[in-house]
Amino acid sequence: MIKGLRNSWMFFFLILSTSLSAQNITEYQKHFELHIQPTSSVIKIDGILDEPVWSSAGMAKDFHKKYPNDIGEAQSKTEVRFTYDDKNIYFGFKVYDSGAAISQSLKRDIGHDGGDGVGIMLDPLNQKTNGFFFVVSALNVQSEDQLNNSFQDKPSWSWDTKWFSATKDYGTYWVAEVAIPLKSLRFDPNQKYWGINFLRIDSKHNEYSPWTKVPTNFKSYDLGYTGVLYFPTSPPKNSSNIIFQPYITGNGNEDKENGQSFQTTGTAGFDAKVAVNSSLNLDLTVNPDFSQVDVDQQVTNLTRFNIFLPEKRTFFLENSDLFSDFGIPPIRPFYSRSIGLDKDGNRIPILFGARLSGNIDPATRIGVMDMQTGRQGNYSPENFSAFTIHRRVLARSSIKAYFLNRENFISEIAAKKNPLDRYGRNAGLNFEYSNASGTVSTWTHYNQSYKEGINKEDAYAEAGYMLSSKHWSFINLVNNIGKNYYTDMGFVQRIENYDAARDTTIRMGFKTMFTMLSYEVLPEKGKIGKLTTSLNNDFVLNPDNSFNESNLKLTTKSQFKNTSSLDVTLSNTTTDLLFATKFTDATPIPAARYSFNQVNLMYMSDLRKPFSYGAGFTVGQFYNGVVKGFGAGFNLRKQPHLNIGLRSQFNKIELPGIYGSTNLILIQPKIEYNFNTQLFWTTFIQYNTQSNNFSVNSRLQYRYKPMSDFFLVYSDSYFTDPMFKNKNRALIFKFNYWFNL
Repeated sequence: MIKGLRNSWMFFFLILSTSLSAQNITEYQKHFELHIQPTSSVIKIDGILDEPVWSSAGMAKDFHKKYPNDIGEAQSKTEVRFTYDDKNIYFGFKVYDSGAAISQSLKRDIGHDGGDGVGIMLDPLNQKTNGFFFVVSALNVQSEDQLNNSFQDKPSWSWDTKWFSATKDYGTYWVAEVAIPLKSLRFDPNQKYWGINFLRIDSKHNEYSPWTKVPTNFKSYDLGYTGVLYFPTSPPKNSSNIIFQPYITGNGNEDKENGQSFQTTGTAGFDAKVAVNSSLNLDLTVNPDFSQVDVDQQVTNLTRFNIFLPEKRTFFLENSDLFSDFGIPPIRPFYSRSIGLDKDGNRIPILFGARLSGNIDPATRIGVMDMQTGRQGNYSPENFSAFTIHRRVLARSSIKAYFLNRENFISEIAAKKNPLDRYGRNAGLNFEYSNASGTVSTWTHYNQSYKEGINKEDAYAEAGYMLSSKHWSFINLVNNIGKNYYTDMGFVQRIENYDAARDTTIRMGFKTMFTMLSYEVLPEKGKIGKLTTSLNNDFVLNPDNSFNESNLKLTTKSQFKNTSSLDVTLSNTTTDLLFATKFTDATPIPAARYSFNQVNLMYMSDLRKPFSYGAGFTVGQFYNGVVKGFGAGFNLRKQPHLNIGLRSQFNKIELPGIYGSTNLILIQPKIEYNFNTQLFWTTFIQYNTQSNNFSVNSRLQYRYKPMSDFFLVYSDSYFTDPMFKNKNRALIFKFNYWFNL
């Protein structure tokens, strides 16, 4: 049966992939048309629109209010003019505003939330599958990223390219002048019309206003709601574009936890980007170093399973949707943290890697990646390779396939002892349908793993659908995961179960059904901007269809027009605990059925103010005991230079008698000082009794030229018990330079 299913999927894939035609301009886009004209004038990017071309260039205006609701017009006007030459595409924004601009930071890649700014969305292929997002704040802080059409997509601001901007305040309005090099974009030179949209972020009025009319239940940067930009002739063809970024680093470290005395090391490597053609890019890395990357933000884990930590390393974040957009958050066949990091987050050296990604035709994206790691202690060298292809079908639908392979260069003796370590392979096929308006989505996924000696219970299948409108949304999905579904390059949250009584981990397959119904109100009057009530249930079955667990939640979220918010959640968890589980240092609680209720309340103040704060608590039952949790934090901002933040959490678990009690404390202060848009200093401190860790990470970054940096990083780590006994410390510098060849 499975074989027949696979063959049917492949036949379906081949039929659809060969029946596609070029995407035409949609009826929606015909209501938002812009015509761009070339210029031979020299444009100086200085925030002063004094070049003659700006007075005659095409204009986009009459932006449409979207958030917190779409009632009425945007409170402040925005105008955008545009032109291009043989090297750049130019935009001139006139943003009507008065008073000091709200800015969260001067640090690059802060994104588009929480500050005054404007954004540009470009879809050069007009396929609504992937594009580019450029954002500049009123204080000229740049952020950029790539976009895709996944409903899970959210900018990580990890993609980097060189572009130019300048802003200037004129009292009753401010100007943003932008030049984006054409060679920084991927486009078909024969394509004379691009998808385009603009975004105004007006934090003073807590409004988001795109140029086109984007429904409130969609993201402001949704590619399905772009207008169209007509070029009179084919845009100038990209010249050769090669980026070479070498680096050198030095490291002095002491590792007392592992008995290593102070030592110094140095290394060098490089990253490179090569434009294979106008829409396909090759990324290369040799001996990559990620010492400047932000440390993981620790969390308190009150579940029985591992926590999914986000990827922060830039090389793996660029075009990450090509590989990671399979499965759902708790089940990911591809999870890039499996490359170059062990399960505890310790680094495994990456020797070299390559990634080819982009469009091979207007409707088809591909990704090919290969990474080679080195030996580290007991870790043998490994090779990680991945291939994926995304094919757009119909208006906003797609077929996606992937193949992953991890090969471990272990000895024959070790391989015979544990043949599962030798290799791990995964393949999958997804069909994701969305109607033209994006209000109906459905998907079917089939994923297969391959391990030596295993040929059953080794698949993960899923099907689901989503309905959304201005006020209502409904999601339902079901999946089935076999106990032998291994993801050497992925993450599955529930499949490994720790038996505390026998101190062993047991793999178990499971089936889940997730359902969520939500209703959203957008009041025209009053203080509330958006009121959302949702009911969701995560229902889990064992492989034999017996009951395992149910998590039912009723949540009400009130988002006020002044950016403050109040969330209230009532939850009920019923679980047949199959294995003894330990939450304290005392006796593990026994396997049995437990049912417990909790209430959670959280409040966040007005985030626009120089001082903002938040607090929340959780109280209720916890298995055979009770839990009391309290969290609080604040942020003090002396804009745009100084940010001081504190996040803290206290949880007290009280179990009866021999099962004990415990206090879990997490304190995380963070200080950031931005001297200007080139020099930044950040210190992040974490005190976590659950992980027995107290750490300090302090980083100085100097961006001495565009995309070229000097980093100086100090890190120090201690035990919390015994109190402040040092584990390790290090001082690292890194110097890199961005060459455009």
